[in-house]
Amino acid sequence: MFVNLNMTVTVNLQTEEQEKVLIEFLEKMHFDYQSDHTNFTLTEAQMQEVIKRDNDFINGKTTARDWNDIKRDLKSVYC
Repeated sequence: MFVNLNMTVTVNLQTEEQEKVLIEFLEKMHFDYQSDHTNFTLTEAQMQEVIKRDNDFINGKTTARDWNDIKRDLKSVYC
């Protein structure tokens, strides 16, 4: 029997390392979570990579990638 439970938890993190550990735990446990942490920026090199990949996809030079692969590659941006 599956019961759908929703819960809101607030965590006040003190360091980026704490955030990294928490996100790793949530992903390891396959928890579906949302974060209000949207304060991040891409470096110029990261922005150019996104633009290049977007153009490659549009021009048929590459195929779509699995979301887990993308999250792993971009982990340094949000962790």
